Amino acid sequence: MNTSRRPELLAAGAATVTVVLWASAFVSVRSAGHVYSPGALALGRLLAGALTLGVICLVRREGWPPRAAWRGIGVSGVLWFGLYMVALNWGEREVDAGTAALVVNVGPLLIALLGARLLGDRLPPRLLAGMAVSFAGAVTVGLSMSGGGGSSLLGVALCLLAAVAYACGVVAQKPALGSASALQVTTFGCLVGAVVCLPFAGQLVREAADAPVQATLNMVYLGVFPTALAFTTWAYALARTTAGRMGATTYAVPALVVLMSWLTLDEVPGPLTLAGGALCLAGVAVSRSRARAGRAAAREPRPSEESDVAP
Repeated sequence: MNTSRRPELLAAGAATVTVVLWASAFVSVRSAGHVYSPGALALGRLLAGALTLGVICLVRREGWPPRAAWRGIGVSGVLWFGLYMVALNWGEREVDAGTAALVVNVGPLLIALLGARLLGDRLPPRLLAGMAVSFAGAVTVGLSMSGGGGSSLLGVALCLLAAVAYACGVVAQKPALGSASALQVTTFGCLVGAVVCLPFAGQLVREAADAPVQATLNMVYLGVFPTALAFTTWAYALARTTAGRMGATTYAVPALVVLMSWLTLDEVPGPLTLAGGALCLAGVAVSRSRARAGRAAAREPRPSEESDVAP
């Protein structure tokens, strides 16, 4: 394998780990969310994640991130690690899963638009086409899973708030990765989110005392894997590509959630759900692909021009 392709392959692998673990989080949240309130679940998850990341940082002797990264870490910690998790946990109590997935999937579109506006990211035609296909798939999955009349205006507003917080958090995180490592950005972002959620500490203590062991284990799992590990692999991949391309990758999550629910919860998906999941995956494939001409130009740049190929 060409060594020049190694960073790209590592980033793709990291993005895959992130998507799989974030998909698994929906199954765990469904279980723990019946026992823990939204704020308590978010705080417990963030504390477990921060503890795991802190130990890894100590072993690797990462140290404190540079001053230049703190603004991005702080904003992403408040919005993505804190506000997003609480809003989504609360929103999923007010609306059915299909509506929640449909509204939250506005996030990748917002990431692409904000990335283009604030970070100067390009919006190549294949990325836009792939996002359109994936969004159509997400809408299909959402409609197929909707419970019919189970949604509330508050729940929709909370899911929309979660989508906006997610998009703004990702765009804020991207510049921080220019001066700090993925592990530093994730660890301190998680700590900031935990501090934001500290007002829910009393609820967490009371609910943990009466919670079944399975619910608490699900909360710990959410902190260690979909938070500590998946957010770190996300940051690693985000540092090596554009925010829009990474946002488009998360459209694979609904398809994987359908598959995991089928395998672990015996929730057999209908034909419409399967079709929507296939569209989500197809859109991600399109958005991550490159035109052959672009690849040829990257391999053989013209003498009079500098190559301008997105990472």
